[in-house]
Amino acid sequence: MTEPAPPFDPVIHAPGRLQICAILSSVDSAEFAMLREAVKVSDSVMSKHLKQLEEAGHVALTKATEGGRQRTWIALTPSGRKAFAAHVAELQRLAAMTAPDLPGPGGRDDKAGNSP
Repeated sequence: MTEPAPPFDPVIHAPGRLQICAILSSVDSAEFAMLREAVKVSDSVMSKHLKQLEEAGHVALTKATEGGRQRTWIALTPSGRKAFAAHVAELQRLAAMTAPDLPGPGGRDDKAGNSP
């Protein structure tokens, strides 16, 4: 019997949310502005992504005042880390199914150095 595929998470899969989860997977938490700049989106788009991730239980938001300004910190929850790891495993499984010897750019077989 084959092992079931890891769960593919449609909430995480959107490019912006996938980037957010990837960044958060390597840190304890990240500040809103840093994530916004890294993903290259507006405040409103970042807020929408974070709201969807938060509603799915993938991230937790914490507000703190620093230097007289309120800042929002975002962290993956334990279930969010698990969901992201499973999502990445499924992407890797799918990538492993691709043909290993695809031609390089311009249709040339880069490994053999031969033109078609």
